[in-house]
Amino acid sequence: MAGAAASLGTDSVTLADLLRVANSPGFDRWQDQVRRTGGCSNPIHLTGQTVTRDRRTGDVLYSYSTEGEPGGRLRVACGNRRASRCPSCAWTYAGDVYHLMRAGISGDPNKGTPRTIRTHPRVFATLTAPSFGPVHNRPDGGRCRCGAQHPDNDPALGTALDPARYDYAGAVLWNNHAGDLWRRFTIYLRREIAARAGVTQAALKEACRVSFGKVAEFQKRGAVHFHAVVRLDGPDGPETEPPAWASVSLLDDAIRAAAARVSVPVPESKNFPARVLRWGDQVDVQAIGGLAHAELTEAAVAAYVAKYATKAAETTGTVDRRIGELSELDKVDGLPGHTRRLIEACYRLDDAYPDRKLWQWAHMLGFRGHFSTKSPRYSTTLGALRQVRADYRARQERRERGFTEDLNDTEGSTLVLAHWTYAGQGHTPGETWLAASIARDIRLDRETARQAVTDLPGLDDWEVCA
Repeated sequence: MAGAAASLGTDSVTLADLLRVANSPGFDRWQDQVRRTGGCSNPIHLTGQTVTRDRRTGDVLYSYSTEGEPGGRLRVACGNRRASRCPSCAWTYAGDVYHLMRAGISGDPNKGTPRTIRTHPRVFATLTAPSFGPVHNRPDGGRCRCGAQHPDNDPALGTALDPARYDYAGAVLWNNHAGDLWRRFTIYLRREIAARAGVTQAALKEACRVSFGKVAEFQKRGAVHFHAVVRLDGPDGPETEPPAWASVSLLDDAIRAAAARVSVPVPESKNFPARVLRWGDQVDVQAIGGLAHAELTEAAVAAYVAKYATKAAETTGTVDRRIGELSELDKVDGLPGHTRRLIEACYRLDDAYPDRKLWQWAHMLGFRGHFSTKSPRYSTTLGALRQVRADYRARQERRERGFTEDLNDTEGSTLVLAHWTYAGQGHTPGETWLAASIARDIRLDRETARQAVTDLPGLDDWEVCA
């Protein structure tokens, strides 16, 4: 058995459980459930039933119960956005973010933005954290300050040159307040736009609206930075033209000025000095689809943002779950020293700043904000995209059962009654291996579909398969 386990790339315990699952009654139905979740790594188990009745007569037209399912349970996707926790659900989430972001860049009437927004000023901006001390890097592919020429995959990249002098407290406090910095940036941005347009802030509201969609990304040094699509619309949103003075150059200048003005004070507390948090000097602003950056296409920007929407702090080698006790770090294999010091800084600062919940977010190196956010009129919402998918599946099922496909027909001929109970989550070791295999097959099918249409310009993987 050990030899067979090695050939499958798994241990004997997993292999034994795999064989148990494969030979269990209802295995085909189990596979079908897992495929319907997209190969989810950590599915939610439900027990319960649904009954569809004729609204007029009360007759049962269709009934379903989990009693006939493998293990008496229905498995549904966990919906976790983090690729480190569930690659399958993260892929779906990234696809939703892609469509949300692209709708706000190129327009999509079905997602709340007309095609005319392509003529509106649009830029891709990146705001970074300041320096907290020198780190190992690859300046233009050259030699680091330590004298070495680091390869791309060198684990030393991003770690402190001198840990004793690195400002670990400042780094985690900056991460922790990054959401506040972004909020103040959006306030100052509107002020800077008004100043450059020569109008008051009140008048700006009557002439122009600022819309954005952003995502957070962790650098290897453990500091968060933000990528954002920023767009100028008319006063009533994307359906209206922006004023004549609105331009990419004005927006570029306003973004840089607003980032330079933002500050967030952190008071002194229990032997930790007061400090003022600011954005870093590196602010990048690029026109989307402009001649100067022709490679920065609408699809490329949306795909780039979607890519980071499923990541957390994994690039730093941190853990992907909350930490109970500091001693738990001793049991984590391969935890980089730089990352451990950032986590320990959260522990030390937690008592001094109890309202900031630093230890609760130590696994995120202090960051407690949302990874993807948008302004109200940027485009559609993630909830709306999920609802479209759910409605599509509901119509499929109703059509297969011979019912009307109109989900809004509250006065129609059928009435659905349902009762569900949470019954657990996850897979056994053998199920985990099989689910991962199913997920790989699904991704291969999607990749094959994408390759079949590679001659279509601008068509992305999520567009083909979402």
